[in-house]
Amino acid sequence: MNNFMLLLSAAVVVLLAVVSSPFLNKFHPYSLSLTKFWLRGGEVADLLVTNGTIYTSDAAFLFVDSMAIRGGRILRVGNYSSLQDLVGSETKMVNLQKKIAVPGFIDSHVHLISGGLQMARVELHGVSQKDHFVNKVKEAASNMQPGSWLLGGGWNNDLWGGELPMASWINDITPENPVWLSRMDGHMGLANSLALKLAEISNNTLDPDGGVVVRNSVGEPTGLLIDSAMKLVLPCIPEVSVEERREALLRASKHALMRGVTTIVDFGRYFPGASPELSWEDLSDVYRWADLSEKMKIRVCLYFPMETWTRLHELINRAGRKLSQWIYLGGLKSYADGSLGSNSALFHEPYADEPLNHGLQLADAEKLYNMTLSSDKSGLQVAIHAIGDRANDLILDLYKSVASKNGMRDRRFRIEHAQHLSPGAAARFGEQEVVASVQPDHLLDDANSAIKKLGDKRAQRGSYLFNSLLAGNVQLALGSDWPVADINPLRSIKTAMRRVPPGWENAWIPSECISLSDALNGYAP
Repeated sequence: MNNFMLLLSAAVVVLLAVVSSPFLNKFHPYSLSLTKFWLRGGEVADLLVTNGTIYTSDAAFLFVDSMAIRGGRILRVGNYSSLQDLVGSETKMVNLQKKIAVPGFIDSHVHLISGGLQMARVELHGVSQKDHFVNKVKEAASNMQPGSWLLGGGWNNDLWGGELPMASWINDITPENPVWLSRMDGHMGLANSLALKLAEISNNTLDPDGGVVVRNSVGEPTGLLIDSAMKLVLPCIPEVSVEERREALLRASKHALMRGVTTIVDFGRYFPGASPELSWEDLSDVYRWADLSEKMKIRVCLYFPMETWTRLHELINRAGRKLSQWIYLGGLKSYADGSLGSNSALFHEPYADEPLNHGLQLADAEKLYNMTLSSDKSGLQVAIHAIGDRANDLILDLYKSVASKNGMRDRRFRIEHAQHLSPGAAARFGEQEVVASVQPDHLLDDANSAIKKLGDKRAQRGSYLFNSLLAGNVQLALGSDWPVADINPLRSIKTAMRRVPPGWENAWIPSECISLSDALNGYAP
């Protein structure tokens, strides 16, 4: 804990982007071992960083005091005396004065362009009162032309006591503007009555598979749409222009770099109800443009909707996985369930506050199995969103069946979020070598909500089991899920270590706190 306080209290925390090169991530496809770089020689450094406390991620020597760099790549790390043969007349020296340096962070779960777009829309993160919610919308509407869509998101009804917002809250202040405001988790959104009218959502509208149109006591839609029901309104929203998306990438990349993030795993603008084409459009219109025009600032590993697996397979066969030093084709993403905050995460037992509700299974089980089987057989990495304990068990079962069918290989299946696990599930991650992609800062919002929705005993038993997963030799890949939570690795590391939600004095499930080195390795393995 003292080491962590040192990390946070240093006058300057030095985050060296060059150290974030993918060779530091043993799960990155073009990885090299740090030991090889230790042995590399024959070159003169153009930069020598000295007199620091430099974290290496290598258990054999976690900290060194110096690092030699050439052309944005590490030549060697070690003690100052061991690097003297790399010093030339043109070598620049930087004295860290004992400050901390860590690798540029790898955020393992981000929706980068969505985050950049949200930065320019109505921001409702942290709004803790109904009146404040309404006033934020009113202020935005006052500056809009009639007929244009008012878009925003980030609201969390738990912050104002749990009452869900309704179209009636904002109808009077948005009579000429359709409105769509997504919940912070992206699994629920609020439409005003004008937007519902444009989408032709009425009392007679049926709930789609994997989604819910929330209704009042007389069957009228309240304006809330959950998971796949969001597809009823999303097609009515004008497409974001290419220029807006490009600006969003630049804005988001700058924001990530300011937080020390130099590599991200991007799951795109793919949410329940969204078109699977959006991720492909962003590859061609935004990422390739930024790469060719030398505007890329962070490395991206891209995932695509699983229903487009043949398209990804063909692209990799044609162009390879590494499109450039900045862009890597990672794998495929699908959804098993929704979210806890939207009462759509899938559980074995019903919600304590909704005794008839177990959550939503968003994907047809047979279809999901067949897509995973085909994707894996083609050598593609698969990542599936699962939050509730039943959803996690379903995906672990699915992965086991696919691995048995396709045979042993280094496939690195991922489960995104893995927030609530049934007894024994944490051990299964290790036994099946499934990567747990987790977001520590989600527990800051979920602690009170989980106790309310699951009951204290269930929440304590299975929520955010980071230490249990590590005990089973599971690879934890830490991330933010931005824009659901902000990109802020230092805060996330603190959360993983301390687990103290806002307003709490003590840790939530203290046995699941993890060490500084484990948390750092989750961001820079």
